[in-house]
Amino acid sequence: MSELPMTAEARHDFADLASRPVLKRKRPGQLIAMVVVGLFALMGAYVIATNPGFGWPTVAKYLFDVRILNGLLTTIELTAIAMVLGLVIGLVIAVMRMSDNALLRGVAGAYIWFFRGTPLMVQMLFWGFAAVLFPTIGIGIPGGPMLVEWNTNDVLPLFVAGILGLGLNEGAYMAEIVRAGLMGVPAGQSEASHAMGFSRMETLRHVVIPQAMKIILPPVGNETISMLKTTSLVIVIGVGDLLYNAQQIYARNLQQIPLLIVASLWYILLTTILSLVQARIEKRYSRGNTIQARKA
Repeated sequence: MSELPMTAEARHDFADLASRPVLKRKRPGQLIAMVVVGLFALMGAYVIATNPGFGWPTVAKYLFDVRILNGLLTTIELTAIAMVLGLVIGLVIAVMRMSDNALLRGVAGAYIWFFRGTPLMVQMLFWGFAAVLFPTIGIGIPGGPMLVEWNTNDVLPLFVAGILGLGLNEGAYMAEIVRAGLMGVPAGQSEASHAMGFSRMETLRHVVIPQAMKIILPPVGNETISMLKTTSLVIVIGVGDLLYNAQQIYARNLQQIPLLIVASLWYILLTTILSLVQARIEKRYSRGNTIQARKA
């Protein structure tokens, strides 16, 4: 069907309409909301700045205190080691959960059921009081004498107990994350790998896991950020992390709020850094998906 010719007058009217600026509809509700939020923000900032209970001079005094920095280092160490332990355990448990062997699936399911079903603080306390159940740990003949024996408190100091409590608990959650990532890889990838002569472990290592990382990485980043803050639970067994050291200081000078602010500022800083690193890693792993989406 041929288009009707446009008259000169119609073309002029069309050009006139096109040259006019687009008027945005006024939304008074947004303006009112901005004003209200701004007022509350100003009120909050004023209270925080003028309330002497916050003790900002004390915050500045202890922000870089040696005891605080030592606790900060311990918190970072706990986070890193517990996450590595949790990731390794999670990978093993996830593979066991996907095994054809009913016994392996049952053991993996029982592990996840137990560590997700009991509070982390209770698990932490059990590890802290392990010497009550087993005063000594050794190697010996079943039903016979012990050949080598050690004191449990020497083998399992509080720092190690904190790592075990955090890492074993994290392994249960990481197992489900890894399992979801492995199941997200198309089955055809494994079938093609087997057709090329790869064994099951080689397929898992060289084909499945690299592709599953795109699914696994975002929740692993969230778990790492969560672990950073969860390490504060080691305070119940006396591990000298950031919060514990802050507590020891305010137990002497009775400046509870300023010292809690000091700890919170360091937690916020570390969380921000981890969030930026997570965003960079996710962006790098999502490049392939972006290119495919553009091609589509």
